[in-house]
Amino acid sequence: MSQSPAAPGSLAGLVVLDLSRILAGPTCTQILGDLGAEVIKIERPGRGDDTRGWGPPFLKDGDGNETQESAYYLSSNRNKASVAIDLASEEGQKMIRELAVKADILVENFKVGDLKRRGLDYETLKALNPRLIYCSVTGFGQTGPYSHRAGYDFLIQGMGGIMSLTGFPDDEGGTETKCGVGIADVMCGMYAAVSILAALNHRHETGEGQHIDISLLDAQVSWLINQGVAYLVSGEVPGRLGNGHPTIVPYETFPAADQSFIIAVGNDSQFQKFCDVAGAPELASDPLFAKNADRVRNRKQLIPLIRRLTIEKTAAEWIRRLEEAGVPCGPVNDLGQVFSDPQIVERNMRITLPHPLSDTVDLIGSPINLEKTPVTYAKAPPLLGADTEDVLTRHLGLDASALADLAEKGIVDLGADARNEGNSDS
Repeated sequence: MSQSPAAPGSLAGLVVLDLSRILAGPTCTQILGDLGAEVIKIERPGRGDDTRGWGPPFLKDGDGNETQESAYYLSSNRNKASVAIDLASEEGQKMIRELAVKADILVENFKVGDLKRRGLDYETLKALNPRLIYCSVTGFGQTGPYSHRAGYDFLIQGMGGIMSLTGFPDDEGGTETKCGVGIADVMCGMYAAVSILAALNHRHETGEGQHIDISLLDAQVSWLINQGVAYLVSGEVPGRLGNGHPTIVPYETFPAADQSFIIAVGNDSQFQKFCDVAGAPELASDPLFAKNADRVRNRKQLIPLIRRLTIEKTAAEWIRRLEEAGVPCGPVNDLGQVFSDPQIVERNMRITLPHPLSDTVDLIGSPINLEKTPVTYAKAPPLLGADTEDVLTRHLGLDASALADLAEKGIVDLGADARNEGNSDS
């Protein structure tokens, strides 16, 4: 379902200059846009964000033909204005500096040093706008021996340790495995958004902006959480457990008569209830399994016993009976089941927005629910250059003649509509 703006967003009135691309930076700026900020996405004329071409699938138009809007691009670019400016040109760089003077926040994910060569680094822009909050998102950060390297999600998942924890053990035929989505990028984008909100509060108190240095690798290491600290405390490198949990048992998938399902026993009382439902109360009283720490130490004895019990009923029957008993459990849903789930539907996690190429486009909603300043969905991810004319007119005062001259030089792209109008006039 779609959502109409109920009130100005929490960040209404703030201007974000978005020089990022791919996923981490765009995730950050989409969050800011959802919260009401005006996000100006700067893209390369004629090509745009790299992810526009990362398909299939691509959005289909009203006739069922593929457009150039990939699902990947659509996932993290709503509530933004697309402005196509050539950053390699001096005139393009000058326009970015002028926009930075008007902006509250700038987000970029260029390699370290790239923007300094173009006069778009923090120190240069700080001199023009001391209130500017400038967030640099890179693979490895602004300092350190790897700072010059490019970073991608898959690489970071490997280097940051999460792949070593994901997948089934070697003796079960498993191997180290990445997460099925770009979670290192997404989490980095979330940390960037949190950092920007903290910097906004600091600016509210002092009037000064600041530079934020966020890296994919730092963010990845930070969310090793309990497994990372377990290593730091014990000195033991944890191995892969498949769908199991390192310190809670039973807490994984189990086979039913028809398909797998999840049992997530979080305490000893819940284990007692599970054993009662399963018709095996003796397991709960067995000193090998009575306490969670015992179950963790003796998981190799307990898990096969539970699997022999769960295979006797269907997943639906287990879920019904365990829910009635208050034992956390659930299905393993595919994405079709996720987006048709009544809870997901009720929580507006599937939204529909108007789109110029396909009438409407379905997107994933925001999980942020604010009572007074709710998230709003003002616009679908924009076509390349769709807002160049509007933004440069409003913020820089450029008239039609100046814009046409810049477009002819290839410094800006006024979008498909403007190109089509030009073709029809000729």
